[in-house]
Amino acid sequence: MHTHSLERWHHAHVFLGEKHDRHERRTWFVVALTAATMVAEVTGGTLFGSMAVVADGVHMSTHVAALAIAALAYRFARRHAADARFSFGTGKLGELAAFASALILLLIALIIAYESMTRFFNPVAIRYTEAIAVAWIGLTVNLISAWLLSDEDHHHSHAHDNDDDDHHHSHDHNIRAAYIHVLADAVTSVLAIGGLLMGRFYGLAWMDALVGIVGAGVIISWGLGLMRSSGAVLLDVVPSRGLADRVRGRLEVGGDRVADLHLWRLGPGHAGVIASVVTEHPQPPENYKSRLAGIGGLSHVTIEVHPCPDHAPAS
Repeated sequence: MHTHSLERWHHAHVFLGEKHDRHERRTWFVVALTAATMVAEVTGGTLFGSMAVVADGVHMSTHVAALAIAALAYRFARRHAADARFSFGTGKLGELAAFASALILLLIALIIAYESMTRFFNPVAIRYTEAIAVAWIGLTVNLISAWLLSDEDHHHSHAHDNDDDDHHHSHDHNIRAAYIHVLADAVTSVLAIGGLLMGRFYGLAWMDALVGIVGAGVIISWGLGLMRSSGAVLLDVVPSRGLADRVRGRLEVGGDRVADLHLWRLGPGHAGVIASVVTEHPQPPENYKSRLAGIGGLSHVTIEVHPCPDHAPAS
């Protein structure tokens, strides 16, 4: 058989999200914005002798690192999307980056919790005017970043999805990880401003430490949620029970039965299916594939057909 006759059977393994390029551009912009703020705070804090400003700048460096991981993951996934070394493409690279970001997020939360507990029992003098100004700068940058990284996919499912848990397999966890990073920072800024105002006007200096502990709790909760959702994709967990039931229902027509079904996520909005059909009346695999037409997001379908042993064709 000539090689060119196989071309019609070849298919691409590019399973990137439909908004991959847009998300990549916006993530790089937020990396630049956060890095610029970090440099400005460290430089300004050093020049004006403000430890609070320098500390916030150093804290921002952890977010720059996490956001850079997200941006680099988009870049690598795009550049190697057609690389044959990746059996099912590079669509899952965003999940790997999201999992790494979740770990960084948990580490940041633990550091904040530790510092807050230390300050709770050993209060330090706070320069309120300066600290509140820093918190406002941080909040402004984070709100702009959150707006740039917000995506309707965080809130809405795709039109073709039929049940509530189906839309999760179309989520881009990488952009969600970057979004959660800046949102977590925004929440800590809001809490810090509240705590500092209470300390300044009511003398409740311990409020600053208390809101730090509350903020750490919120970030830990978000970090664990992100780790769970991205980890599930990395471990090839079935993306949706409803989707699996629909695939099985379409294939089990007449006496046909699905003996083995593998359903997993290949990338944002892309799922892979390997099904083993046992039947008394075997048909070409293409006939079974055609039954799955119209189910959104099935990007790589492999069907095995096995005749029933009791009804095997006579030789």
